[in-house]
Amino acid sequence: MINIIDVTDDNFSELITEGIILVDFSAEWCGSCKVLIPILEELASNNEELKVIKVDVEKCSETATRFGIRSVPTLMFFKNGVEWNKLVGKQSIADLQQQVDILRGSNG
Repeated sequence: MINIIDVTDDNFSELITEGIILVDFSAEWCGSCKVLIPILEELASNNEELKVIKVDVEKCSETATRFGIRSVPTLMFFKNGVEWNKLVGKQSIADLQQQVDILRGSNG
């Protein structure tokens, strides 16, 4: 997968500390999550400064609980370690690109 990093409860916090990060909370059994993968790959390939992190909610239940993830897919944006936005459900690449563009222009 292009630019998509699988994480664990142990390394999640260190991976979101710097830059623009999109966290994909998903599960192996989730059909909508699988449909989202090529969208996230395209988004990552079009935005070299974007880091996409994949969190399997069953393997990383501590992290999922910490952020109140109740359904998958849930996408969370972070900038320099600060939670910026949370989107639940399948998203279009245009909507995700808009979020990245806003974050890119923000000073937060």
